[in-house]
Amino acid sequence: MAIRKKSSKNPPVLSHEFVLQNHADIVSCVAMLFLLGLMFEITAKVSIIFVTLQYNVTLPATEEQATESAFLYYYGIKDLATVFFYMLVAIIIHAIIQEYVLDKINRRMHFSKTKHSKFNESGQLSAFYLFSCIWGTFILVSENYISDPTILWRAYPHNLMTFQMKFFYISQLAYWFHAFPELYFQKTKKEDIPRQLVYIGLYLFHIAGAYLLNLNHLGLVLLVLHYFVEFLFHISRLFYFSDEKYQKGFSLWAVLFVLGRLLTLILSVLTVGFGLARAENQKLDFSTGNFNVLAVRIAVLASICITQAFMMWKFINFQLRRWREHSAFQAPAVKKKPPVTKGRSSRKGTDGSPPCSPVPGILQARTWSGLPFPSPMCESEVAQSCPTPSDPMDCSPPGSSIHGIFQKMVSMEQ
Repeated sequence: MAIRKKSSKNPPVLSHEFVLQNHADIVSCVAMLFLLGLMFEITAKVSIIFVTLQYNVTLPATEEQATESAFLYYYGIKDLATVFFYMLVAIIIHAIIQEYVLDKINRRMHFSKTKHSKFNESGQLSAFYLFSCIWGTFILVSENYISDPTILWRAYPHNLMTFQMKFFYISQLAYWFHAFPELYFQKTKKEDIPRQLVYIGLYLFHIAGAYLLNLNHLGLVLLVLHYFVEFLFHISRLFYFSDEKYQKGFSLWAVLFVLGRLLTLILSVLTVGFGLARAENQKLDFSTGNFNVLAVRIAVLASICITQAFMMWKFINFQLRRWREHSAFQAPAVKKKPPVTKGRSSRKGTDGSPPCSPVPGILQARTWSGLPFPSPMCESEVAQSCPTPSDPMDCSPPGSSIHGIFQKMVSMEQ
């Protein structure tokens, strides 16, 4: 993400610079056209497809359940239009957060170019992850997922969704689709684009997979779990930028990252490998949305397990490499002793640093903190040492198949 420089000259209309500077206003005008279309009878039928959720059904009230009728939804091809509209909304919100929150903080803190870019990335993702966690947790509590975990596989296929559940998935798809044009709007470097495309594609693939295979219950639980861990990482990095001594959040994140991978595997195997495998109806039926067959279950579990195992392997390998570097840096410090001159005291420190130096010496400056995460001691490390698969603009791709997979450790190979 490049630093925006405001120029006194107005660029030509519809030129490259004009689009970059005014993309939020242009997108707002397009979204406004759909909203204005609701005011006229001729265009209302088309506009309503983009603005409101489609494919709703009404279930009559029963004596055992509530006295009011239930309004549920299923998915269909018209959902693409709804995703497109809310993708425009995501672009507008992205620009608002950038302009009125992040840019103001950047001007106060006077970050360098590297920190400026990473601060914007973590700021945008922290807002999204926090909002998604709160919204997803509200759905889990309101639909009794926590008190009754068997709801993850009971009564499959879950082809009928509540309004909150379907809107949540539509919003998730819209947000990650909006990341494609943001690569252009934010002037992403060419060498970073392939990695970004991989990580965005994995998010879309797994969220859409949970949505289309009617595994929305499992997908919601794993998404909330993954987003919470990623929110902790990005909020810790924001605090680090304001105070470089703050590193406790990274230590907590490293522990929760491992626990998150383990819990993702447990829930996935329990739901797909045991719950759905013991269901009575195990026939492929597109009309009812039943995909509970052996081939689909194997594909889902394989994608989740392989991705989680790969992420953990990359995470462990990264930490081992850092620890080896740490040991290599400390070895010379033990062997070499500072020379002692007779008759007069040395004005240099015991590590060879000049007197009154703010840095205690080269050996100390190169020493790694020893924490179970890449120590953000300098800007280059901050830019390239993210072992988490969740920082799209940074180095971590998410990618959990129905959703601890949402972290693809592509970034750590740089």
